[in-house]
Amino acid sequence: MTTGTEASRIVLDPFVTDLDAEGAALRAAGPLAAVELPGGVPVWAVTHHAEARALLTDPRLVKDINVWGAWRRGEIPADWPLIGLVNPGRSMLTADGADHRRLRSLVAQALTPRRVERMRERIEKLTQDLLDALPEGGEVVDLKAAFAYPLPMYVVADLMGIEEARLPRLKVLFEKFFSTQTPPGEVIATLTELAQIMAETVAAKRAEPGDDLTSALILASEDGDRLTDEEIVSTLQLMVAAGHETTISLIVNAVVNLSAHPEQRALVLSGAAGWSAVIEETLRYSTPTSHVLIRFATEDVPVGDRVIPAGDALIVSYGAIGRDERAHGPSAGEFDIARESENRHISFGHGPHVCPGAALSRLEAAVALPALYARFPGLDLAVPAAGLRNKPVVTQNDLFELPVRLDS
Repeated sequence: MTTGTEASRIVLDPFVTDLDAEGAALRAAGPLAAVELPGGVPVWAVTHHAEARALLTDPRLVKDINVWGAWRRGEIPADWPLIGLVNPGRSMLTADGADHRRLRSLVAQALTPRRVERMRERIEKLTQDLLDALPEGGEVVDLKAAFAYPLPMYVVADLMGIEEARLPRLKVLFEKFFSTQTPPGEVIATLTELAQIMAETVAAKRAEPGDDLTSALILASEDGDRLTDEEIVSTLQLMVAAGHETTISLIVNAVVNLSAHPEQRALVLSGAAGWSAVIEETLRYSTPTSHVLIRFATEDVPVGDRVIPAGDALIVSYGAIGRDERAHGPSAGEFDIARESENRHISFGHGPHVCPGAALSRLEAAVALPALYARFPGLDLAVPAAGLRNKPVVTQNDLFELPVRLDS
């Protein structure tokens, strides 16, 4: 079998200039590809659907960064731009086994299906307010800045009980948090300020609880066990980060896909296809999360004709996995809202760490997209799709801007 030191590595582009080509290269090298993250950090990537499902439930792969040989040897600097995505503090993202079940159970008490559904009315109101603020008459507008970004950010702030006045600063901080281009001197300061904002939010809710998820996390208990402040702060940061970035990309990518496939846009606008089909096919074809960082092997883990050596790191390359022909057939590289596939996508994860906010993200898209196209059925890209620019974020399928023409 091939180990990490013997295999040629695919260097992930820190500027994400051609995500489709990178995904194709990863699949061709898979199901387990040797890759290099920005900063010269060597890891493995699982790139095929079946193998990803297996590895995402394999107890030999854990979230404890102290298992990572490169970390123990001091090869990963504290100011590595992606460190906040690998070692973000104590939460259900970084725990395993019984500890993970404890944290997830307490979070589940707060993030209930009823709480998510109760957000529907607020999402509908925010959507209409944002649409009312858009210009009429076929004008060109950056739909990401005017609609796709503020909607999920306002929703997650409402859900978590974060003051609206903090949102502009959080936008700046999260852009630095996710970017591969954040200067080393700003990495620690960014993580420190994010944690401080979350800690101040927790302190405010302890003093004056409200009908929000932060207050519910503070009150959640199981057999007398409660989340610590550190756990609440880390969980709050995790849910705000994932809660807005994923939904932004889902809305943006759905618009791009429908603009690139006008015949399918006609199907959904005529009612011949449902918006849920648009959402699920976008999640598969243009998955909002390109790569999820990181799991660590507690022992050698064979995958096909290769092996993840004990102490090595694994990322899950959802962008490559979503177009795996073995799972989705020979047309996996095509956007098709009428697709029939036995293998549902795993773009929100699989196994114990499946995304707890998936239902909320789907709900936001299910409200936002039909309302957007009901208002502007002729909406189309104002620039060629090839001219759209990805942000330098290896974990998210995220654009700088989305120029569209708002034709009714």
